[in-house]
This record gives sequence, C-alpha cells and structure tokens, in this order.
Amino acid sequence: MKIAVIGGTGLIGSQVVRILRENGHEAVPHSPSTGLDLLSGKGLAEALTGADVVVNLTNSPTFDEASAGFFRVSMDNLLTAAHAAGVGHAVILSIVGVDQVPDLDYYRAKLLQEQILEAGAVPYSIVRATQFFEFFGAVLSWTSDENTVRLPATRIQPMAAADVAAAVAEVSAGAPLQGIRNVAGPEVFTLDDLGRVTLATQGDRRTVITDDSAGMFAAVKGDAIIAGDGAVLATTSYREWLMR
Repeated sequence: MKIAVIGGTGLIGSQVVRILRENGHEAVPHSPSTGLDLLSGKGLAEALTGADVVVNLTNSPTFDEASAGFFRVSMDNLLTAAHAAGVGHAVILSIVGVDQVPDLDYYRAKLLQEQILEAGAVPYSIVRATQFFEFFGAVLSWTSDENTVRLPATRIQPMAAADVAAAVAEVSAGAPLQGIRNVAGPEVFTLDDLGRVTLATQGDRRTVITDDSAGMFAAVKGDAIIAGDGAVLATTSYREWLMR
C-alpha cells in the first residue's frame, strides 16, 4: 500500500513512516523540505499521485486564533487534491477532548479540522491522542521562574510520542474508520503532580505551586481531556519514559 505522510519528517511523522515501512508499506514522507506546501498547494498533486492513503500530520505554526485559518486552507487543499487523485483514505491526528474545551483557540481550530475532514468526499479516520510526554518540558516552561513552577490541577492522561505514532500507523494501514479512535496513556495525573514527578526525577529543586489560573491548561475543566470508555490505552508509563 502506498501511503503519503504529510508532515512525515516531524516528531510523529518520521516514526509513522518508519513503522509503516517496517510493515511492508510504501510510506513516503512529504514536508516543506521535500517541496510540499499545503497552504499554497504546491507539490500536493505530485505527492498524492498513486497514493492509496494520505496521512496529514502537519500543524499550525501558532496556537492562537490564526490557527483556524491554517487548518481551513490546508484541509481544503488536501481534500481537493486527494479526491482528484482517487485517494481512498485520509487520516488526521487530533486531540482527545478537543470538542470539550471551547475556550482554547487551538482546540477550536483542531475541531474545525476534524469537521472539514468529516464533511469531505474522501473516506476518513481521525486519531485523537492525549498530550505527549515530549511536550511537557515546554508546558513547565510557560509558567516557571528560577524557584517555582505554577501549574493547574488539570487532570491529564499523557502518552509517549512513539505510542501515538504506532496508533496513527495502525489506523492508516487499515480500513477507514469513518469516525474517531481515541488513544491515551495508561495513567491519569493532575498536571501539578506530574510537574512534581518530573522535577524530582530530574533532580530539579524548584517547587511546584498549584495555581488553577496558570498556563493554557487552566482552561480545561473536569475530565475534558481524559480518555473515556472505548479508548485504546498505550503501555508506556510516564516514569518509565522519564527513566529512558
């Protein structure tokens, strides 16, 4: 099976390409470095020629209100080209609970991306994943100084990027879901406690202060981004990942 992986040189995309190739598929990575521009459409027709599946792992360069425009234009271009090329399956990576956090511009934009895919003419699958372990360092940096890290007690269920990539690869090689598959890590934490675990493991002596107004995840209420019944749970724990 020939699978075009748009954003195939990034954190998730490069691993998806490797997994698909190991399983005997012709996985081809595409990105600006290979001459593909989803916003202008440059190189898109060539990238999709002969492809059975297209996986879109590109992301908006910003997380503000401008992200909606990015996803609208890029998805319109992708689906138009995929339909013209006879691609039989389009896959995107989204976020668990993306429809439950209306106060975040980026989450609204990702939901728009899902809705455009669902309304299109190409059979589709949506993989919703929880937050990546690999991004937690950035989350800590948003609200930290030399002595403290302020984090809300938001409930999260993070997972390793490698497990996200495996889930995307599995869905991409299968029949279109015409729906959503939720994937998540094996453990639920509060964000402030996850911060304490991280700092302790790294020998960082800063203090984590619970502040339910701190950072982007302060906008998340209750169990909005926790995987519900029917989600596929990965096996890599956060402490195991940290020790690696």
